[in-house]
Amino acid sequence: MKINHIPAIFGLALVTLISGCAMEAEKPDEQAEPAPFVSDYPTRDRVEYVLNCVAQHGGLTYITQYACGCKIDKIAEKLSFVEYEAAKTFTYLSKGQTGDAATAMRDPAQSKDLRKRLKDAEQSAEKNCFVK
Repeated sequence: MKINHIPAIFGLALVTLISGCAMEAEKPDEQAEPAPFVSDYPTRDRVEYVLNCVAQHGGLTYITQYACGCKIDKIAEKLSFVEYEAAKTFTYLSKGQTGDAATAMRDPAQSKDLRKRLKDAEQSAEKNCFVK
């Protein structure tokens, strides 16, 4: 009967040994490295931006795909996703509208600031990513 429990005990000991070896003890005098930058832009929005950019720049090639992917990365460095989304919304809703219909989206200080920051980020990204 004792032989039936040996594989279970051996398996448990093996798992304990492996998990114990995988963990590294922290040393109190070492400082942890800062976490790498992780963008808050959802993948869906990044892909949508890249596809629209590729379409505006002559179609899908390796060059346009790479340059447009670079462009959204550079924009993400300058604007959080919440700011990017708000700027994009203000831009779309005020585009082509004139008179009183567009004042709610075009004239507020927040709208002007975000649209200018998005435009500046896109221009800087085009220069840095060689989008033609």
